[in-house]
Amino acid sequence: CGISEASVSRIVKETSLEIAKLRPDYIYMPRNREEIRSSFSGFYDSFGFPTIIGAIDCTHIKISGQGPDGEIYRNRKQFFSINAQVIGSHDLKIQNVVARWPGSSHDSYIFNNSLIKTKMERGEHYPGVLLGDGGYKLETYLLTPFRNPETIQQQDYNRIHIRARNCIERLFGVWKRRFPCLVFGLRTKVETSLTVIVACAVLHNICVSNRDA
Repeated sequence: CGISEASVSRIVKETSLEIAKLRPDYIYMPRNREEIRSSFSGFYDSFGFPTIIGAIDCTHIKISGQGPDGEIYRNRKQFFSINAQVIGSHDLKIQNVVARWPGSSHDSYIFNNSLIKTKMERGEHYPGVLLGDGGYKLETYLLTPFRNPETIQQQDYNRIHIRARNCIERLFGVWKRRFPCLVFGLRTKVETSLTVIVACAVLHNICVSNRDA
């Protein structure tokens, strides 16, 4: 197209930054009682799980530019990545995204150092709770599965928990199919890569809101 690599890099950086600035308008947890009740209804009608406002998990997004501290970005699968924490709704919208931790960071460590945990502990989204996998610590505001279910009730709980939490896995699948750069890797500087991830999250929610498959 007759555009230099430097110009393309600058355009990607500036465009991603402008899109990422729209984050407060498109990425948010339930903000009031009405939105909390709507989330409750969505998860209960879809999966039979009450009082849920979102499912939480992390996903690794491959990067190539690591800078002088490159090894901290190497994850357990031995490739360089950003470990992005996402909270998703029952209809696959991104309600919260934390895209700043290197791939070596554990999911629970990211959550323990996140603003959303502080807000949940303060009861800002009460009585709503999150669903997480066994890598998270059980909390009054974060429900995890039984490690060794012994009763029928515990088995039933795990079964419904898995069904409900599966929405975050499907969200990751849709998000990454929509933006292949999140799968094949970002070749920008780390700081720009973080902005691109957030920009892709904003665009994903716009697509979901407009029912763009």
